[in-house]
Amino acid sequence: MDLASPSSSSMILPSLQPRNTLSKVSIFQHFTPPTTLFPSRACSSKPSPTISPVSSKFPSFLRCSTKPDTSADSETQHNKSNNEPNSVSNSQSVSQSDSAKCEAFSSSRPLESSHSSSSRGLVLDLGPSNAWDSADIGSPVVKRFLSDEEERWYMWYHGRAKGHPSFDLIGLAISKNGVHWERGGGPARSSSDVGFVMSCGKDWWGFDTGGIRPSEMVIMSSSRVRASSAVYWLYYTGYVSDRVEFSDQSLEFNLENPDGINGDVRCGNGKVLKSLPGLAISQDGRHWARIEGEHHSGALLDVGSGKEWDSLFISSPQVVYHGNGDLRMYYHSFDVEKGHFGIGIARSRDGIRWVKLGKIMGGGRDGSFDEFGAMKPYVTRNRSGGNYVMAYEGVAADGRRSIGMAVSPDGLKEWMRLQDEAILRPSEQGCWDDKDVGSPCMVEMGAAGNEWRLYYRGVSNGGRTGIGMAVSEGKDIRSFRRWKVFRV
Repeated sequence: MDLASPSSSSMILPSLQPRNTLSKVSIFQHFTPPTTLFPSRACSSKPSPTISPVSSKFPSFLRCSTKPDTSADSETQHNKSNNEPNSVSNSQSVSQSDSAKCEAFSSSRPLESSHSSSSRGLVLDLGPSNAWDSADIGSPVVKRFLSDEEERWYMWYHGRAKGHPSFDLIGLAISKNGVHWERGGGPARSSSDVGFVMSCGKDWWGFDTGGIRPSEMVIMSSSRVRASSAVYWLYYTGYVSDRVEFSDQSLEFNLENPDGINGDVRCGNGKVLKSLPGLAISQDGRHWARIEGEHHSGALLDVGSGKEWDSLFISSPQVVYHGNGDLRMYYHSFDVEKGHFGIGIARSRDGIRWVKLGKIMGGGRDGSFDEFGAMKPYVTRNRSGGNYVMAYEGVAADGRRSIGMAVSPDGLKEWMRLQDEAILRPSEQGCWDDKDVGSPCMVEMGAAGNEWRLYYRGVSNGGRTGIGMAVSEGKDIRSFRRWKVFRV
């Protein structure tokens, strides 16, 4: 069994790589019995662990009884476009209960990100005033698909509309070169559409009713499986409206979880929203079914108990496939005892049941760009060197965010900062990202790793957000330069 690892964000375009057939259920049985993989989720009360079969087109493939905003009735689309990887679902990602909200967003045609000559590095700006992502965007998860005929890029990201402070959404944009992106102003209703693809959970007992943000996309496939059998696994952060009481007068900045939360529920110094990691699956990257984890809320992991370092929240679960039966989850929390953000690791055999291994990174040296800790890790395997690299968001003593880099020979606990300096800092005053840069996502270009792209979230001093891109100096990952915007 091969899993197209997120450590290599450049992947063969599935729709253009026909393979020998293998039943869908065998993909999952390799990890865990289907009866434990897809427990159902009801909408009004905590569900019992019953299973619902899918349509006869997938006699062995089992599904969730999904939340109202996700799809469970995926059927094979035989006349799919060669431009679209795994376009096999005709169902809608937005429920009827959300239709009124959807009408407020423009979805008449895809939107392209606009640029000005002064917006160096900016590849995705806020959407128009009536779009679903007009108030806030971030958390880029970028994947590159390759074939002999074409190159296609997918970006999943979070967004929020003006006038909808608690209406967090996850959306999808596509590109031919990873620079100029096509986006939608409303919901993605078909398997070739762009726009928002997933909204907050509706179940009162769920861990993701207050917000959702994408963290990583793992592509499940096999050398013996036809292209249409590949499945997207989305690991994401879910938030609830419950605030976690916390007080640390030594902090010179407001501790927030998540970042950029709306002012009327702003997380001041000592108040954060509880968050936990979740999982959803899709066959086209647009129509999602949540998978219930072992926690009573449906999350994959719970926070630590007592004085454990991750007792406040768990955020940004980024998953790397290391080998058969060996997946690693990197996540961040705030260590109350140490007074800084930290990054931890958990391991799993099936991608659903996880065991924590502890904290692997904390605060940097005094006066450094990450003195108050590391967060939002993005780990990938260096194809040219064979080691693991981690891009992360570093927090300075004044709360300012920059992006740093660490390396490890095995991706477990032997992590070392690559250097004392950040690989990307906020721009000079007046630029679109002059306050903070973070939420890194790396793409290794070419089999030899001759260049890296770094996608990130930028914040201006006025609070406006956007998604930017920087490139490495060849194989050197110690410094990145912002992409110079050009028109095509």
